[in-house]
Amino acid sequence: MMNNPHPIRDYIVPGKRAHLVGIGGVSMCPLAEVLRGMGLQVQGSDMTESDTVRHLRSLGIPVAIGHNAENLGDCDFVVRTAAVHDSNPEIAGAVARGIPVYERAQAWGAIMQRYPNALCVAGTHGKTTTTSMCTHIFMAAEADPTVMIGGTLPLLGSGYRVGQGDTIILESCEYCNSFLSFFPTVAVILNVEEDHLDFFKDLHDIQHSFRQFAELVPEAGSVIVNADNASAMEAVAGIAHPLFTFGLDHPADCTAANLTEVDGKPVFDVLVHGKPYAHVELHVYGHHNILNALAAASAAYVLGLPGHAVEEGLAHFTGAGRRFEHKGTYHGAEVYDDYAHHPDELHALFTTAKEMGYQRLVVAFQPHTYSRTAKLFDRFVEELKIPDVAILAEIFAAREQNTLGISSADLCRNIPGAVYCSTLDKVAEALRQAARPGDLILTVGAGDIYRAGEKLLEKD
Repeated sequence: MMNNPHPIRDYIVPGKRAHLVGIGGVSMCPLAEVLRGMGLQVQGSDMTESDTVRHLRSLGIPVAIGHNAENLGDCDFVVRTAAVHDSNPEIAGAVARGIPVYERAQAWGAIMQRYPNALCVAGTHGKTTTTSMCTHIFMAAEADPTVMIGGTLPLLGSGYRVGQGDTIILESCEYCNSFLSFFPTVAVILNVEEDHLDFFKDLHDIQHSFRQFAELVPEAGSVIVNADNASAMEAVAGIAHPLFTFGLDHPADCTAANLTEVDGKPVFDVLVHGKPYAHVELHVYGHHNILNALAAASAAYVLGLPGHAVEEGLAHFTGAGRRFEHKGTYHGAEVYDDYAHHPDELHALFTTAKEMGYQRLVVAFQPHTYSRTAKLFDRFVEELKIPDVAILAEIFAAREQNTLGISSADLCRNIPGAVYCSTLDKVAEALRQAARPGDLILTVGAGDIYRAGEKLLEKD
């Protein structure tokens, strides 16, 4: 990193003043609370007022709105997210004054070194759900974990908690190799697929990154890998660390037996090394969630938790926010929202939804980033042919500029019967026109597409 003669752990000590750029973000807010709990003075800035900003202020953490070098004050070090660029006035101001600047992931990495157990959940998709399942299990075991999730978990009322136990559970993202700043004692790899191709060169490059992540685990720790995901297994093939595997379709250390369904939701026994460990009754749908549950159970097992904690924790798990989240009913149609934004996630979501007994599947999808849409264009087209009705919102730019000249209208032209909408208001109107009693309506994407579903329900 820039300007840094010392590792960040030298600054994470009581009395030091930390300035967090983008303090209202989903993983910056909990970082602020954790640092404050460790005796540091914490301040920060964000572009907009929000409930998160107001929450931080209620804790006595000052937050400036807007980015300005004057916001730095007399801070000792700065923490930023990967989305904050060198040209940001606070970053430039810190460099000019010789104040060290660190990435958010480096801060979390330094913090997790203070925990005997650092459970890091990684994968191209399924991270938020599996991290949430792990949280439920560890809470059921009364382990009092510290948690950082990239979404909202109803159990916590937020995406994080600051506990006093010996375990920290973190959703661990591969984008910009962030998770390589972590220090996992247990590394979970759910799957390894093509994504974030604005950063990674290709699948081989992604696999190399996940391999490096697995190699961070100390000899006494555990690397947990999905035996059913060939790319994940290829990524860790031949590493010195012994693997603990989970899966349904391939031989694995942790697997499911006696698999049945109750009201369409999976019920099964978890076997570890062929012996019963837990009996699980899920309250979420889909084959992918069986694998997520097996991953969470594997983590619980290697960290010595009893099977009844797995049973109790998963019995009370009803999903994370924006993960097949029920939003309401519109004229006899059920409205759900989901964060899926990769073709694999769309396939899992749509195939599960089609098996739920609704008359039609109506999907409003908002692609996320121009680069992902362009690189995975044909796969998006293939998956978006599954719904009975496909409504496409314009691409959510996120961190990008549209240098590729691509639009959701390009997808639409390749999907028979699909409808293109340039605004969310038009998406909501298209949903109103399409909705029939007995439909399952899904708003899907990692941007703000959920607002279209909310607009729909406002008019009911």
